[in-house]
Amino acid sequence: MTRPLYRIGVLGAGSWGSALAMLLAGNGHAVTLWTHRASRAEEMVLAGENSSYLPGLPFPSSLQISADLAGVLKQAEILLIVVPSHVFRQTLCAIKPFLKSQHKLAWATKGLEPGSHKLLHQQVKEELAEDITAAVISGPTFAREVAQKLPGAVTVASNDPAFARQLAEALHTDYFRAYTSSDMVGVEVGGAVKNVLAIAAGAADGLGFGANARAALIARGLAEVTRLGVALGAQTETFTGLTGLGDLVLTCTDNQSRNRRLGLAVGQGRDIQQAMDDIGQVVEGVNTSREVHTLAQRLGVDMPITEQIYKVLHQNLAPKDAVQALMERAIRAEHD
Repeated sequence: MTRPLYRIGVLGAGSWGSALAMLLAGNGHAVTLWTHRASRAEEMVLAGENSSYLPGLPFPSSLQISADLAGVLKQAEILLIVVPSHVFRQTLCAIKPFLKSQHKLAWATKGLEPGSHKLLHQQVKEELAEDITAAVISGPTFAREVAQKLPGAVTVASNDPAFARQLAEALHTDYFRAYTSSDMVGVEVGGAVKNVLAIAAGAADGLGFGANARAALIARGLAEVTRLGVALGAQTETFTGLTGLGDLVLTCTDNQSRNRRLGLAVGQGRDIQQAMDDIGQVVEGVNTSREVHTLAQRLGVDMPITEQIYKVLHQNLAPKDAVQALMERAIRAEHD
């Protein structure tokens, strides 16, 4: 059975945006990858790859590259935003003048808005429309592995079941599987908070605390993510799936994770800003730790690991002192 093919504009030419554009173009869709800099577009066209983020992995010959946002939107029927969370609203504002009734919107960004603590779908409703057909794509995926066509899976959560299935089918290959969900809140919370917890896991390893501590952090971190998600209206079962436990385990245990690498550097006593500069890409967990900490306080949600990482990153608390504060917490029942 022949699958439908779509005209898709992928907005954001970082590693994840490029990997998704490559996957979708490889599936036969008419894909244009947009970057906001004309010089970057020209570089990628000449190189036939994203040399900055995915060197050595050639683009499918059908993949188009453009810095013309209006032109991309004119051609596309599905828009997939893959930009850092701190410029997500800015991107929504940029596309707003060009949106037509034909457009459906998805994003693979992970994080909360700086200052407002708002989830991504809330920003979409505020800037575009309450009833816009929308979806979020998230899961335990490293961009390079997807671009290398290694096996993986994601969840597509949407306010429209038909659109969730449409996107899942568009992404599906013999090496990549997509599941559907209606829980956009849970999928977004899991994708955002796991970055904070990955910094914690990396810091514990940087301090030399071993596998026991890492496993405990992941388990208790999952409890924190779930508490926050449920308080925001998410479904509990979402957090035992790909975008909860799956993404958390991946990001906390593999050094392809920028957030884990930052945590390792912090645990080893390195300067936070220097470590971020060395990584050379956005480390979402740094800003997200502030937003999640503030949001949890506002909602009265207990998130002790997140609180300590926030203090390490933003209040100069020593990582060893953060661990000590966690270990000295009062005894409680595990599932309270």
